[in-house]
Amino acid sequence: MRNRTLADLDRVVALGGGHGLGRVMSSLSSLGSRLTGIVTTTDNGGSTGRIRRSVGGIAWGDMRNCLNQLITEPSVASAMFEYRFSGSGELDGHNLGNLILRALDSLSVRPLEAMNLVRSLLKVDAQLIPMSELPVDLAAIDAAGNLVHGEVQVDRLSHVPQRLLLEPEVTSTHEALEAIREADLILIGPGSFFTSLMPLLLLKDLTSELRRSRAHLVYIGNLGKELSPAAASLTLHDKLNMIEQQIGRAAISAAIVGPAVKLGDASQRLIVQRPLEARDIPYRHDRELLRQALEEALQRLH
Repeated sequence: MRNRTLADLDRVVALGGGHGLGRVMSSLSSLGSRLTGIVTTTDNGGSTGRIRRSVGGIAWGDMRNCLNQLITEPSVASAMFEYRFSGSGELDGHNLGNLILRALDSLSVRPLEAMNLVRSLLKVDAQLIPMSELPVDLAAIDAAGNLVHGEVQVDRLSHVPQRLLLEPEVTSTHEALEAIREADLILIGPGSFFTSLMPLLLLKDLTSELRRSRAHLVYIGNLGKELSPAAASLTLHDKLNMIEQQIGRAAISAAIVGPAVKLGDASQRLIVQRPLEARDIPYRHDRELLRQALEEALQRLH
């Protein structure tokens, strides 16, 4: 890859879910339509989980979260999209954005069309693609050999699972595979390791594209301790190895981590280690510091 700065890249693809992916995409929002997020859709908790149990469909919560962080022009539409109901009725705790996306999903031919309609409404240029347009849940075989079903339960595991799997096995979105195929730079993380990052790598067609890709793959580590006890026990070296085992080759070109991370066995890799934390929100990446770290990683990869 000849390019040396983010501004020179034709297509940047970020993989992940929830707050982490939204933060990465908002830090790179100046790339506009050259930026694509491929979003985990296995969430079965909170408002998203209640909607899925009630009327089915894919998990919209992480995609909504990313959209919220990409809105550059606050409006009535954006305030409406972020509105969360309170009270004691059936709507208590539901996010209006989740309900709007689910309703559009029912009216549209494809979930991706629903997302594109809302992106247009909220004036968001970056593309957001669900990892799959088919409803899917995360499951695990725990350390004792028991099947654990659902992202919420997987997050509660105290020991690293023997195996993660998707129920049912689904295919990735055609547009997600195309984005990876065309990418100059691929980012993964930050986010909950087992429930935000790994579900994407359980899609065989997606990992097949990652295995073939010639783009640099950069891992972005979390700044705070994982809430999942099992994930919290993993070192940086463990996480990078697990990602590469799932992809099927030594794919990670560089890792970006905060100053508190112990490099250990990962010290042999290209690591950009520097302060990254936002002043206003603990354990959340500062957008400009993250962008600078990515620029440094790109320069050191040439």
